[in-house]
Amino acid sequence: MNLLETLRQFPALAEVPDQQLQWLIDRSEEVSFPAETVIYKPNEPVDYLVLLLEGRIRIESGSNGMGDELITYEDHSILGVLPFSRMKSIPNRMMAERTTHVLRLHRDHLPDLIHSCYELTETFVHQMNTRIRDFTKLTQQNEKMASLGRLSAGLAHELNNPVAAVVRSADTLKTHMRATPEAFKTIMHLKLTDEQVDSVNTVFFGKLDQCLAKGAAKPLTLLERSSLEDDLTDWLDDHGVDDSVDLAGPLVEYCFTVADLDWILEKIGDDNLAGVISWLVNNLVTENLVLDISEASKRISTLVNSIKNYTHMDRGVGKERIQLAEGIRNTLILLDHKVKSKHIGVKLNLPDDLPAVCGWPGELNQVWTNLFDNAIDALPDGGQLEISSQVDRRSEEHMEFVLTKVIDNGTGIPKDIQDKIFEPFFTTKEIGKGTGLGLDIVQGVIKHHNGSIKVQSEPGRTEFSICLPVE
Repeated sequence: MNLLETLRQFPALAEVPDQQLQWLIDRSEEVSFPAETVIYKPNEPVDYLVLLLEGRIRIESGSNGMGDELITYEDHSILGVLPFSRMKSIPNRMMAERTTHVLRLHRDHLPDLIHSCYELTETFVHQMNTRIRDFTKLTQQNEKMASLGRLSAGLAHELNNPVAAVVRSADTLKTHMRATPEAFKTIMHLKLTDEQVDSVNTVFFGKLDQCLAKGAAKPLTLLERSSLEDDLTDWLDDHGVDDSVDLAGPLVEYCFTVADLDWILEKIGDDNLAGVISWLVNNLVTENLVLDISEASKRISTLVNSIKNYTHMDRGVGKERIQLAEGIRNTLILLDHKVKSKHIGVKLNLPDDLPAVCGWPGELNQVWTNLFDNAIDALPDGGQLEISSQVDRRSEEHMEFVLTKVIDNGTGIPKDIQDKIFEPFFTTKEIGKGTGLGLDIVQGVIKHHNGSIKVQSEPGRTEFSICLPVE
């Protein structure tokens, strides 16, 4: 098969006249690359329009060398520099994945191609538009997956803790409940009047309420707790109650004092004391395990709701009125493990009366994820992250905006690269730790919402300012 017939097999060239294809063949050269040959190194000048006759070419995501596969080209693909393209180089490595045969035209011939071959030029321009559209979708999807990957590790850890607590408490509760029949026998042999039963119930539920009310108070120190347990143990021993050491711990946990035990003794008498104390402790332990399960389950519910709100999986995909504070808080919940691992302090200033903005919530959540994640990475152990939003009214534009600032006290962004941080594939992170797409996509999302983003940075303070219009 001659070269002209081979070019006819390219779907994009099917309608191009033969003389124009021959014009291309006469000015091009055929080149073969063995498998795993580097065709272009990162940032090396790209001087050729390339028609892939046979083989497979891949572009890798790593801007500083080998990385994950970003995109591949099969037989009859068109790549490289195109008419009217501003491409000078690519930030990635281009490889021949297997033995590859190409036809390539040097960029010096492109002006003559534009003037001499209308249909061929039209085809290449169409290819350029398709490439831009497909590449934009691909890079956005890759960055979304990278964002989800960053969240998933912390989320798995955050879910693992309450799930483990539920399993542990449920197993303990199951074992504990097996002792209930014996405790029930003891209670059945007690001789208590209705008034005495009411007294026991009063102290039991009163102590539960008291401890719940003190839940947010400063917990007992180890020394204080040990002293109270010793006092209760001595009291129980003095009154002939067996297993005093085991009983004292739960009683202290639920705020019982020697005075409370004296009150119980006065109400029920010595003969009923041991059985009542055992019943109290048995129910206190049950209540404590149920409370642990309840708290862990609430934590799981909070995380699941945060995931739903973050992804908006139960909502439409169109524009809607968005409360920015909700997305910011949900994103922080999902990044909480990473925040805690570096002991970072987070200060939020999100007024309740902020006006809603109109936009795509999933896109804006990706903005917060990238900005917060970058700030956390830049912060030292014990650093500070500050997030604030406020109304910004610009009289000269007769518009109302919501201005959100993300501030960290990390090392800052060097002056010489501040103009580059929004460029695609630019990253200062190690290979495998950053795609270089995060801030480029952040800027794209903000522009999609008719907003603006600015950065000011110096050592010890970096501030990203995001301005989104209310209407």
